[in-house]
Amino acid sequence: MNLAPVQFEPKGFGSDNHASVHPAVIQSLVAANVDHAHSYGLDPLTERVEKKVAELFETSAKSFFVFNGTAANILALKACTRSYQTVLCSDVAHIHVDECAGPEIHGGYKLLPVKSIDGKIPLESLKAQLIRRGDQHYSQIKTISLTQPTELGTCYTVEELKAICAWAKSENLYVHVDGSRFANACVSLQKSFADITTHLGVDVVSFGGTKNGLMGAELVVFLNTALSHDFKYIRKQLGQLPSKSRFLAAQFDAYLENNLWKTIAEMSLKSATYFSTELVKHTRLKPEYPVQSNAAFVKFPKAWIKELKKERFFYVWDETTFVCRIMFSWDTAETEIQSFVKKIVQLEKGN
Repeated sequence: MNLAPVQFEPKGFGSDNHASVHPAVIQSLVAANVDHAHSYGLDPLTERVEKKVAELFETSAKSFFVFNGTAANILALKACTRSYQTVLCSDVAHIHVDECAGPEIHGGYKLLPVKSIDGKIPLESLKAQLIRRGDQHYSQIKTISLTQPTELGTCYTVEELKAICAWAKSENLYVHVDGSRFANACVSLQKSFADITTHLGVDVVSFGGTKNGLMGAELVVFLNTALSHDFKYIRKQLGQLPSKSRFLAAQFDAYLENNLWKTIAEMSLKSATYFSTELVKHTRLKPEYPVQSNAAFVKFPKAWIKELKKERFFYVWDETTFVCRIMFSWDTAETEIQSFVKKIVQLEKGN
């Protein structure tokens, strides 16, 4: 078969979704592409991944494959939250800003955004939302959704997570973690999967793969297994039950083997740190938020943006302030960062 070659864009800083699939993941797909295997999660590769996930989270976790992060969030929260209940999230949360009302429409619950600081919700702000309990006229608070790392590239500390989870348990609330870049938080905080979830009382995690070198594969991981009881039905209802599940499992099998997840996260975080250091070293600019994951947010003069995009593509995060998101992936090269910083220096000098 001779397929015409396709010309893709040069590597840029638009999103870790833009990156190619890690070679080890491609190899795992090829290795899984033999013979026949039972469908809908009844294959031995899916079973092996489920065991690996339980081991890494250090509990008898129940995990379920889905195709994308939006579905992982919608379904995870639906398992925790009834139609008359509310999910508290940050005002910059992906579920609130970038999922096209999917949680409300398909999840059937209410989202209530809470003012964040550097992307994180202070515990006191969460406490202030817990009002009118038992009032039949008011949607009842039931679940807290925390993005880790946050949409602004920052990470909740272990202490912050511990305090939020402890308070949630005392108030009979559930805690969900949107972990589309979950491995990055583990590397940034130098903690295990369990250290920032199971050991603190997190109930369910949307465990991301697509932004971390995988190809259309995500996991919903229930640490509170009681919440997973009917999950297989709602996953099927919302069209997220994979038939050839061995091919999603194969990707996570490679990702979780020999700490590949850690290697990938270390590579993208190293790039973000290097960019931040070079930016401060060679220009008068600095990141708007602490660089604790694989993103840096920088406010560029509006007149620079067109020229900078010619060098490397990126997104303008805020069209009013011209804060831009510079996102790094597992395959970002140091030379690509250097050329971008060099262009910034040239523009700053007026060249």
